[in-house]
Amino acid sequence: MTGTFRVLFHPMEKEVSVIYGTTVLAAIRAAGIQVESICGGKGECNKCRVIHVLGECDAGTPAATRGLTDEEVSRKYCRSCQTHILGPCEFSIPVESRIDSPKILLNHHETVAQPDPSVTKHLLVTGHHHAHAAGHRSLKLEGYQGTRPHMTRDQLHQLMTATETLTVTITRTGGYPEVMLIEAGDTTARNYGVAIDLGTTTVVGVLADLNTGRICAEASGLNRQITHGEELLTRIAVAKRPGGREVLQAAAVESINAVIGQLANAAGVKEQEITDVCIAGNTVMAFLLLGHDASCLEIVNTEISRIPEVVRAGALGIAVHPETRVFCLPNVSRFVGGDAIGDVVTAGVNASRELSLVIDLGTNGEVVLGDMDWLASVSCASGPAFEGAGISSGMRAMKGAIDHVTIDPASGEVTVTTIGNGKPRGICGSGIIDAAAEMVAAGILDFTGKLVEGKPGVRRGTEGLEFVLVPREKTATGQEILITRDDMAYLMDSKAATCGSIGVLMKKYRVGVEDIRHVYLAGAFGAYADIRKIIAFGIIPDFYRAEFHQIGNGSLAGACATLLSRKKRQEAADVAKKMVYIDLLVDADFIEEYGAAVYIPGKPEYFPKH
Repeated sequence: MTGTFRVLFHPMEKEVSVIYGTTVLAAIRAAGIQVESICGGKGECNKCRVIHVLGECDAGTPAATRGLTDEEVSRKYCRSCQTHILGPCEFSIPVESRIDSPKILLNHHETVAQPDPSVTKHLLVTGHHHAHAAGHRSLKLEGYQGTRPHMTRDQLHQLMTATETLTVTITRTGGYPEVMLIEAGDTTARNYGVAIDLGTTTVVGVLADLNTGRICAEASGLNRQITHGEELLTRIAVAKRPGGREVLQAAAVESINAVIGQLANAAGVKEQEITDVCIAGNTVMAFLLLGHDASCLEIVNTEISRIPEVVRAGALGIAVHPETRVFCLPNVSRFVGGDAIGDVVTAGVNASRELSLVIDLGTNGEVVLGDMDWLASVSCASGPAFEGAGISSGMRAMKGAIDHVTIDPASGEVTVTTIGNGKPRGICGSGIIDAAAEMVAAGILDFTGKLVEGKPGVRRGTEGLEFVLVPREKTATGQEILITRDDMAYLMDSKAATCGSIGVLMKKYRVGVEDIRHVYLAGAFGAYADIRKIIAFGIIPDFYRAEFHQIGNGSLAGACATLLSRKKRQEAADVAKKMVYIDLLVDADFIEEYGAAVYIPGKPEYFPKH
């Protein structure tokens, strides 16, 4: 059967036409609707559930309903990635599958006192030079200092024959000064740049006045790649398919442009007035944005260039002046990228004599240990569980997500709070960490992370023991919010991976918990999770002599610092150049450290007061 069919999605009332046999998830993507799809459509996560309202499809097949409860099947739920369009259809996207009002971390800490941007604007001053033959003109750019900027013949001719006021924009992003733009009149007061944190899940940006360093606007949005999968390896797999690299690159550019559009509108700035862009992101995100083949990132210990990449905005399709140079913070390894470099520069570890630890647990986790003389890094696949991914009732931090949990040890009574203060839809990362720590304190979990039968709220389900966090009558979805045996196994794996990765760095460099003087927690993990509970559960060791710092979005702050300061750009390049990377997939110490961290809280020497 051939032809195209109309598909309508409620409650957003979006319609799209697709060909026979298209999956519902592909139709959702084509309609521009953001839904949960952690596995990228491989049928593994069951987060992309929709409700079949009417029309021709294979919603009732075993593949479409695998893993769903009998109640969900009776309500015509199906897995959108495994359901195919066979004719005109209508579907409802339930609240638990929607990505609605995500809580995106915006706070960042600039580390630039005196702006010294790579892009400056100067008025052209013309006049006669008496040392030369009559009629020769000298050119002077007001306020410009340095070697003569590179320019094309056409640009030189335009300047030499100018009879009116001109503004010359100079960029030094390529390593030397060059004329980027010549404009009529005096536009020196309007010189703007954008810093972007290109995250796996979210994209956050700031617009800055390059003359003063003032932040004019902030904006954020979701990375439009997320419907193709949450995890980095899933994105790489999508990029390896025919046309996949182009699809993911376009999604990244669209996501950045959406944020730039918000920034420009909020500040009353024309997009063409943006003359500098700095982007920080992990290595996979950088590769996908720049259109590089990311398949090499699957290879252990593969060599990655540590030189910052610079490309023209017009070549990428980024919605600023097309001659704008886009500076990408340098990568270190296949999973430690510009976002981690931004964290280090923001924290100032590279300029401190005191031993410090930087921890950033997003979709991927990065840990950096060191001081001004040396830096060592690891990455671990720990973040998804701490962001709600891979948990049966898990969800990202957005409206209706449980963000904090307390459990009365005596009665077992559970109290929760949610983002937006409405009825709970699921549980996000900070809520999961809270719940796990509280369950340990109440005796609901034993030291191996297993549920204890007979404790309040613990019951036997179809897949083993499970804990009822919120009964169905108190949820927004009409379904129970549970923490199952498998959820705890996944959470314990993530906890052990994080603590184990920190342990590898400590062991290799013979560092004890008492030696660390500063711990910098970056990202949403550091901003929203309770530090006491992070330690109590054993996600990170008890650095009892350290001062803890929550640096917010260190990736964005690092990008902003490099936007406003040439010195910070050089710092970022220097940090990437000297940072050691240890690949845990082939490191023998990691097996030992991971094995010790699968208990709560973990190695006794890492938790001397517990």
